[in-house]
Amino acid sequence: MTTGERVRYGGLLAASVALAVFELFFLPLRFDGRVLPDLWALPFPITVVLAGFTMPWLVVRAGRIKAKAAFAGGPLYIWLATLFAFVVVAPGGDMIIMTNWRTLLLLAAAVFPATVKIGDILAAATKAAARD
Repeated sequence: MTTGERVRYGGLLAASVALAVFELFFLPLRFDGRVLPDLWALPFPITVVLAGFTMPWLVVRAGRIKAKAAFAGGPLYIWLATLFAFVVVAPGGDMIIMTNWRTLLLLAAAVFPATVKIGDILAAATKAAARD
């Protein structure tokens, strides 16, 4: 692996940490009149959609650097470790992870498509090895 590939992979890992923090902190966003318009305080978990698009993209980009499932899954593993870190250690003793449907939706929206992409990378690597 070249130095450029290592830098790109490190950037992907750093992006997954930053996205995990961003998605987690903005998960409780609501239409309550503070940040968004007042619409009966409906929940607006837009970061679930963001996670659903960015995690598979990060996995695919990592898979293009090196077509191994464990290597391509690095951004997903770092993303999950970041979320787990906020479960274990909360700054100031606050509860950051909400215990409701939005957290489960965030996990499902990020993990399921990213895992499918890891499977695609594994299948392509297996097919390429079978041809050789």
